[in-house]
Amino acid sequence: MSNKRNERNGKVLVQYYFSRIKHNGLSLLKWITIAFLTGYIVGGISSLFSFTLSGVTSFREQHPWMFYCLPLAGVMIVFLYKKIGKEDGGTNQVFSAVRAKDEVPFRSAPLIFFSTALTHLVGGSAGREGAAIQLGGSIGNQLGRWMKLDEADMHVIVMCGMSAAFSALFGTPMAAAIFAMEVVSVGVMYYTALLPCVVSALIATNFAATMGIHPEAFHVSGIPELTMMNGVKMGVIALGCAGISTIFCMLLKQTGDILRKKLKNSYVRVLVIGALIVLLTTLLQTTDYMGAGTNLITAAIEGGEADSLAFFWKMILTVLTMKIGFRGGEIVPSFCIGATFGCVFGSISGLSPSLCAAAGMVAVFCGVTNCPITSILIAFELFGFKGCSYYLIAVAVSYAASGYYSLYKDQKIVYSKYKAKYVNKSTHM
Repeated sequence: MSNKRNERNGKVLVQYYFSRIKHNGLSLLKWITIAFLTGYIVGGISSLFSFTLSGVTSFREQHPWMFYCLPLAGVMIVFLYKKIGKEDGGTNQVFSAVRAKDEVPFRSAPLIFFSTALTHLVGGSAGREGAAIQLGGSIGNQLGRWMKLDEADMHVIVMCGMSAAFSALFGTPMAAAIFAMEVVSVGVMYYTALLPCVVSALIATNFAATMGIHPEAFHVSGIPELTMMNGVKMGVIALGCAGISTIFCMLLKQTGDILRKKLKNSYVRVLVIGALIVLLTTLLQTTDYMGAGTNLITAAIEGGEADSLAFFWKMILTVLTMKIGFRGGEIVPSFCIGATFGCVFGSISGLSPSLCAAAGMVAVFCGVTNCPITSILIAFELFGFKGCSYYLIAVAVSYAASGYYSLYKDQKIVYSKYKAKYVNKSTHM
């Protein structure tokens, strides 16, 4: 009897482990297939988006008069969102879709595509990553509905879409995969989405590369040996970057509130502030602050050169542009703000301006997104590993010193930055 019982128990155990292996294998196959599909579809649409932005930017540079159409373009974007995208919550809605039961409407994809292209056509000071996250999240959400995925799987495919779009535009698959998992709830990583996000990011990057969209890469020069004094200098610059990131987030929120209170009509608001942006840019006598600001980033990192107030004017013009209805995103402008700030204060400190520009770029990005791991990976993918100690210092200090502020009102700080405890508080203060 004992032998039969042991034999029976053995069969049950074998069946149990076989069913577990089968379940895990099918789940792995399912998510690899979904991630491949998402990566190709989102990568293709994001490549088209990238070509469109390059095309409209080139057209604007060849026809400078387009900039004077900025107020009218703003009116058109506001009109479109009033009529078509009334319930569109932008990037924050994508975060809600990952964390809760909210969905990203499919109409968000063409709407953000067109409005971001129009913003860049007329020289609005805006990035493209907010559009990429919304574009990828919207497409991922729609794919999930077509596949009839359950609620838990819908959250993952939205993150897949975010990773694929971010990766296709920036060519940073490591950072793109982790960003989607890290940005929604600070202190919590959605490890369930690791494999799908990595696969979709890699597929999208490779697809974009075959279309001629190659990743950015910057040569950082003058990297000194890490000493106590150099480390302290980098820490001080990182503290400045943390302060800049906090000011940037506060300005975005407070400016929006003030403008809505003082200029209640959204059409009047975009016309008046749009005209102010045109006036300020004309008085500054430069086109450097139009668009995302990649030209300033390149000059700061590659050449170690930046105007002493470039970070200030880029911040002001981005805040005004984004808070009156234009679309695109604030992350690439934050790169620009950090790179120019770091370059200027690197010259003052005696460290390499090129190194400080690179470190400042990822430090400000970390401060405004609360994503330290993504920030470090961006530094490695864009600048290489030679200055990794300085990038680690910059990111760590900025994350700790930037407080509970963020570009995204629906981002949640789940665990405290200063104590190992659960806080679950909003970053939108």
